Amino acid sequence: MIVGSIIATFLAITPFLYYLYESVPDEKVWSTFLFTYESGHFENANIAMWIFTGKIVPLFLIFIWFFTNRHWWYHVLLVPMAMYIYQIIHLFYDDRFLDQFQLIYMVPIMAIVIPSIYLIRARIFNKINEASKSLEELEAEFKISPKNFWEKIKQYF
Repeated sequence: MIVGSIIATFLAITPFLYYLYESVPDEKVWSTFLFTYESGHFENANIAMWIFTGKIVPLFLIFIWFFTNRHWWYHVLLVPMAMYIYQIIHLFYDDRFLDQFQLIYMVPIMAIVIPSIYLIRARIFNKINEASKSLEELEAEFKISPKNFWEKIKQYF
C-alpha cells in the first residue's frame, strides 16, 4: 500500500518534473554549488535541460510501467528504455548529433528482446491449443510476481 502511494505520488508530480527546466538560467554556463554545466552546442543551459526533461520524464514513466507490469510481454519495454537511456547519455557527451544514428545501437537489444517475446507468445498459444485453460489462466501462469520491489530488481540480475 505504501509503495503504491509512492508510485502514485511520483506519477502525479511528473508534470512538475517536466517543467523543472524553467528554473535553469538562459546562460551558456550554468553554475551551482554542486556542479557546473556547460551547454556545449546548445544555445544555453535552459534548452539543454528542456531536452533532458523531455527524455528523462518518459524514461521515468516507462521504468514505473516496467516494474509494476505483470503481463508476459513487459520485457518489450526494455527497448524504449534503452533508447531513452542512449539519448540521455548522448545528450551530455555529444550533443551535435542528438537523436541521430540511434537505431544501429538499438538493434542488439531488439535482437534479444523481440525473439524472446515471440517465443513466450508461441508457448502461450501452444498451451492454449493443448490445454483447456483460458487465455487469462495461461497468462497468469506466465506472470512473474515477486513479493516486493527488491525481489523484482533481483529477478533481473
